[in-house]
Amino acid sequence: MKQQRLVAFAILMFCLFNTPILSLFNKKTFIMGIPSIYLYVFSVWLIGIIVVAILSEKNKKDSKTDE
Repeated sequence: MKQQRLVAFAILMFCLFNTPILSLFNKKTFIMGIPSIYLYVFSVWLIGIIVVAILSEKNKKDSKTDE
């Protein structure tokens, strides 16, 4: 179950960084002076890192209780 969440999240991240989704943000629009494509890529990347950290911490806590 624990690894399935990480695999599902990896698939989600792959989809979010795929061409059709990226093309939605590849426009000449600026949000707070930052191009929307840069803001999207770095925001999704940061959220991905945070989610993986949370999931891996859950995995460590769950494996300690299993022993």
